[in-house]
Amino acid sequence: MPGRTSGGKEAAINEVQAYVEGFLPEDEALREARRLGDEYGAFPISVAGGAALRFIASLINARTVVEIGSGCGVSGIWLLRGMHPNGVLTSVDVEPENQRLAKMAYTDAGFTGSRTRMIAGRALDVLPRLTDGAYDLVFADAVQREYPEYLAAAVRLLRPGGVVAFDKALGEDVVRLVSEDENLIPLLLPLGGGLLLAQKRG
Repeated sequence: MPGRTSGGKEAAINEVQAYVEGFLPEDEALREARRLGDEYGAFPISVAGGAALRFIASLINARTVVEIGSGCGVSGIWLLRGMHPNGVLTSVDVEPENQRLAKMAYTDAGFTGSRTRMIAGRALDVLPRLTDGAYDLVFADAVQREYPEYLAAAVRLLRPGGVVAFDKALGEDVVRLVSEDENLIPLLLPLGGGLLLAQKRG
């Protein structure tokens, strides 16, 4: 019957998603950062989404990364684990407590203070102060209604070949903006709430 067929497909999709999320179990540092993120309402990136960030950072040998939304350190740890060993993560968050917890998470994961630069403040106030064309990767997981502005800032901040990523992007205007921009090569992955990626053309 149609209902059973639909239900069967949904169950199969859920099974695949569960398998993907469990493919790379997180270690103690990530589990603790995720626990704190959930406790403080930071809504960390999914496990599979974090693994995707690490893969991308490694693939492009990222040395300079901007993270919009420190959360409690989950995405930052994944990014740092993919970045060049001398790379620096610039993490922006309006909540000082989030940044304090993120710094603790980075330390627990074995990263020294020289690998991170924490900037407290609203992203739309901070991003204009960062250097044009100086970054390999920009990751946004903050105020979804501000994603279009983050995209404009990211295009300015990224070097040619750099990548911008948005977590929880499904249903957001930024998906359309990325898909319509001829200067970007887009990809939307069904991870978490939707991981939107785009590479800046050379």
